[in-house]
Amino acid sequence: MSNQRPPFWRRLFRQKSAAIGASIVLFFVFTAVLAPVIATYDPRQADISSRLQGCSVSHFFGTDKVGRDVFSRIVYGSRISIKVGLIAMTFSLSFGMFFGTIAGYYGGRLENAIMRLMDMMLAMPSILLAMVIVTILGQSLTNAIIAVSIVYIPQYARILRGSVLDVREQDYVMATKAIGASDFWILKRAILPNCLAPLIVQATLGVGSAILDAAGLSFLGLGAEVGEPEWGAMLNENRSLIRIAPWAVMMPGIAIFLTVLGFNLLGDALRDVLDPKLET
Repeated sequence: MSNQRPPFWRRLFRQKSAAIGASIVLFFVFTAVLAPVIATYDPRQADISSRLQGCSVSHFFGTDKVGRDVFSRIVYGSRISIKVGLIAMTFSLSFGMFFGTIAGYYGGRLENAIMRLMDMMLAMPSILLAMVIVTILGQSLTNAIIAVSIVYIPQYARILRGSVLDVREQDYVMATKAIGASDFWILKRAILPNCLAPLIVQATLGVGSAILDAAGLSFLGLGAEVGEPEWGAMLNENRSLIRIAPWAVMMPGIAIFLTVLGFNLLGDALRDVLDPKLET
């Protein structure tokens, strides 16, 4: 009888949370890619004669205070949110890996300097730090992405530093050093490949967190410009209509909730599969 472990994807999708999370994520990814085909109206086109209409065949999710189709704005908003999440995660992951690797491998004063800076950033609530950065840079969606990216660098740095500290003491790393391999080769071939599992999990969760924080900045008027079909900005524009046109507020809120939920479910399932301590 074979004791070979099942393939990674089979082990992952044995978990209901992985299947549900991946389905939600793929749904919004396909929505973003096919937005011009799915959307029924121009998301930026106002029509005062159709303002505050309820859900109907012509307007699936109703219209907002200037007559824009909420469904079309939700569809195009998925493009913005997915882009924000992926760009912010990539930027944070890249810089976090750099700082975490340097700190964990070389140690000493350099490690202390890097990690104390990371601790200072972590001491401030992420949304507050992002607000400070956007206030300095100025309001725009690009600056919101930069702010969210900077905020999450310490998380990746601390995770990778901890992994590097553990892996660098392994026998195979010591043997690689003994034969005269360069630091770059050791990091690239011996250390980093064995530190990727927790980073993959955190990166998946980080996309959802970045989407949520970017929407929060837009809701506060510090992210996307007025009129852009961004979910947080839509909440900000229509929050005063919660009683007379609840669909204009509920729909972007539900979109944010489902997207973040999808990435969180997928990230939790990846953690369970990639962490041997949690594997059953």
